[in-house]
Amino acid sequence: MNKLSKWVLAAIAAILALSISIPEASADKLSDLENKKQQVEQKQGELNSGIQQKANEISQNDSKLEEIARKIFELDSKIQETQNKINDVQAQIDQTKAEIDALQASITELQRKIDERTALLQERARAIQLSGGSVDYIDVLLGANSFVDFIDRFSAVNTLIEADREIMREQAADKKLLAEQKAEVEKKLAEQEVRKAELVGLKNSLDGQKKEQAQLEKELNAEQKRLANEKAALEKEHQKQMNISAGLESQIAKEQARLAKIAREAELKRQREAAAARKAQAAKAAASSSSVSAVSHASMPKAGSSTFIKPSAGRYSSGFGGRDIGAGAESHLGLDIAAPTGTPIGASVSGYVSYAGYMGGYGNVVILTHSINGRSYATVYGHMSRVGTSVGQAVSQGQKIGEVGSTGRSTGPHLHFEIHIGSWNGARSNAVNPAPYIQ
Repeated sequence: MNKLSKWVLAAIAAILALSISIPEASADKLSDLENKKQQVEQKQGELNSGIQQKANEISQNDSKLEEIARKIFELDSKIQETQNKINDVQAQIDQTKAEIDALQASITELQRKIDERTALLQERARAIQLSGGSVDYIDVLLGANSFVDFIDRFSAVNTLIEADREIMREQAADKKLLAEQKAEVEKKLAEQEVRKAELVGLKNSLDGQKKEQAQLEKELNAEQKRLANEKAALEKEHQKQMNISAGLESQIAKEQARLAKIAREAELKRQREAAAARKAQAAKAAASSSSVSAVSHASMPKAGSSTFIKPSAGRYSSGFGGRDIGAGAESHLGLDIAAPTGTPIGASVSGYVSYAGYMGGYGNVVILTHSINGRSYATVYGHMSRVGTSVGQAVSQGQKIGEVGSTGRSTGPHLHFEIHIGSWNGARSNAVNPAPYIQ
């Protein structure tokens, strides 16, 4: 092997070594930042879970409060209905008492007549007793002086006898009527009092239930206030973490830019050494055309160029741009490639791993930093079921970096793929539609 061949092999070895390395300090720094960001996002996830839990508890309490309000409304209706019945019964009782008062005059009059008749009968009884125990109406008749006197005496005797009989009949009738009237009124009044007592008992029971519901409502309102305060505290902490995350994201972006600069410098060095190697090889074998032609630093991949390749097998399930997957309109920053869980994912173009881990809605994600023809790019591979690379690693085009999954904000197994012109910068997107670059 001549000296020129040895020099070419040495140059190629140097290029290969450079292509798979990155300054260790830079990788460590970016890894630290990403680890901090991952911890912050994990904290954000925990806070989001706490906020959602509080929101769910508040919603459940709202449902309970609505049910209590409904029960209180029903109890109020029943209480009002019962009170109306009590008022009706009380009106009936008042009417009955009025009837009793009105009847009392009749009872008093009956009682007076009964008392008078009783006195008269007692007087008759004393007269009979004083006369020897009986009144002989025959003696009265026989003592007549003439026929006319006899007729008068006979008429008087009949009148007395009939008067005694009428007194006795009236006395018996009045006593019976008095007893019936008293019994009827007393029975009616007793029934009404019993009905009133039942209704009062029902009202007391309903009042007790309403009091219990009101106490429960008071306790739930206090619980709602406590949950709302806790939720507000979690939201405040979440905002604080968001601010921290934004700061770390900025640092990561800066570090990615630094990595991209290193990648560009490495690319330039590779290009110079490759050019030197081609020149040396051309000097040995001018007829050979196997070397790769030089690429202009000013150029960049055009839509439809083969610089990028499709990173995973599968069908395109969602395109770049606006869409709505159930949570309202949103901007979709990449392409979705639907594939079974575990389908291999390869690097769309050679580069360096600037992030590998969990990141919010992306789930498990790998971000690669590239320098292509002197221009920085970033590619993003989201929702992985498994990450197969680590920060700082150099990867070649097509090399496996993970597997398709459904982690993060995902509706099913797929790869979310983004291409950014420049370094990845989160939501402040410099993403472009990947379709023209990989088709």
